[in-house]
Amino acid sequence: MKRSKRYKSITEKVGTEKSFGLEEGVEILKETASAKFDESVDIAVRLGVDPKKADQAVRGTVALPHGTGKNIRVLVLCKAPKDKEAKEAGADYVGLEEYIKKIEEGWSDVDAIVATPDVMKEVGKLGRYLGRKGLMPNPKAGTVTFEVGEAVKQLKAGRIEFRVDRYGNIHAVVGKVSFPKEKLVENIKVLMEQILRLRPASAKGQYVRNVTLSSTMGPGIKIDRTALLEAIR
Repeated sequence: MKRSKRYKSITEKVGTEKSFGLEEGVEILKETASAKFDESVDIAVRLGVDPKKADQAVRGTVALPHGTGKNIRVLVLCKAPKDKEAKEAGADYVGLEEYIKKIEEGWSDVDAIVATPDVMKEVGKLGRYLGRKGLMPNPKAGTVTFEVGEAVKQLKAGRIEFRVDRYGNIHAVVGKVSFPKEKLVENIKVLMEQILRLRPASAKGQYVRNVTLSSTMGPGIKIDRTALLEAIR
């Protein structure tokens, strides 16, 4: 892949084999981010699990204390009177039949979908449209609930869902480059604490194997896993 001069100069500064402490890594990420927009900060965590085994498919949610910096668009699929509760909580879209039809026609201009349990029979048929986009409501993620107001507030405030992919990696957005270093560090620590809590009992050996930070347009910055784990324990 052909890389720009900007990307190459950043890579030279970061190095390919170096690893950094969390705070130093965040500082370098902020210093080297030079895109003309406020880049997102992404984290990739390589886990020592076998995602093919159901009991090792790590998945969860976490409320980032400082959010992601992104305006989360939330759709709530429900019937009255829950629609009023959802609107009052700040949901961007609220309804049922009309949105089921729109989704079947290809619409997916949202970041999260909440549904009440009583409509899941209708919502269930949207699996082939929403599943591959990671938008299907799920009780484990707290997005199938009668407490729609609380779910909407949490999503808007920065609650994110994460899951291990088929290669054993977890990817998540933990903020924006414009965030102060301290806020990014705290968000990352809170996410890592939750990932550690979800360690499967059947997972053997080293659980967290690699941690890498990157901005939207930047190269990966390796974080010293040992130092990171010691800092959050």
